[in-house]
Amino acid sequence: MNTNRRTATIVGVLFIAATVAGLLGSGLTGSIVGAPDYLVQIAANKNLVVLGALLKIVGAAASAGIAIALYPVLRKHSEGLALGSVGFRLVEGVFYLVAALGLFSLLSLGQEYASAGPQIAPAIQAMGTSILAVRVWAGFVIGVIAFCLGAAMYYYVLYRSRLIPRWLSAWGLAGLAMLFSMVLLIAFGERVSGPSGMLVLLAVPLGVQEMVLAVWLILKGFSPSAIASGSAKQAIPPVEGIQ
Repeated sequence: MNTNRRTATIVGVLFIAATVAGLLGSGLTGSIVGAPDYLVQIAANKNLVVLGALLKIVGAAASAGIAIALYPVLRKHSEGLALGSVGFRLVEGVFYLVAALGLFSLLSLGQEYASAGPQIAPAIQAMGTSILAVRVWAGFVIGVIAFCLGAAMYYYVLYRSRLIPRWLSAWGLAGLAMLFSMVLLIAFGERVSGPSGMLVLLAVPLGVQEMVLAVWLILKGFSPSAIASGSAKQAIPPVEGIQ
C-alpha cells in the first residue's frame, strides 16, 4: 500500500470515527441534557454522561485529524486552502472540546444540586443554564461554522483536482450549505435538545455524503491521475524573471 492509498484509508476511517463517536455521544446525552430536570437526570446517569463526553472528545480529535491527514495530498493542488482547512478544523475541534467539558461541568453541578438546599438550588440552576448556553454556542454554532469553512476548503480542492469524483465533492459542498442553514436556525433560537425535523433534514445529507466518501476512500482511494497531476505541478520549479 503506497503512501497516498494509506492516506485515503486513514481519512476514510477518521470520517467514520468522527461521525460514529459524535452520534453516539449525542445519543447518550441528548435526552438527559435536554430534560426539564436535567441536573437531576445528569446526576442519576453519571456513567452515561461521562461516556458521552469522552465520545465527544474522540469525535473532536477525529474531526481535526481528517484535515491533518488530507493536508499532504491537498497541498500539492492548493497549499493555502489545504492549510486553511487544517486551521479551521482544529478550531472546530477546540470548540467541540469546550462542549464536552461542559458536560463534565454539568455533571459536577448535578451532583452538587442533588444535595443542595433550597437556598442554593436556584444559583446552581442559573449556572447550569449558562453552561448549557455555552455548550450550544460552542458545539452547535461556532464549532459547526468552523467545520463548514474548513470542509468547504478541502471539498473545493477535491472538486477542482478530481482526486475523488466531482459528484461526490459537489454533494459535500451542497451538504455544507444545508448544514450552515441549520447553524443559522440554531443561532436564532431553534432548540437543539430534541431536534426538530427541519434540523435533521438539513444535517442528514452531509452525514450520508461523508459516509459514502469514507467508503469510497477506503475501497478506491484517490484518483491516480489526479495524484500524478498534483505531483507534477509540485515538481515544476517557479520561473523567475519573465516579463
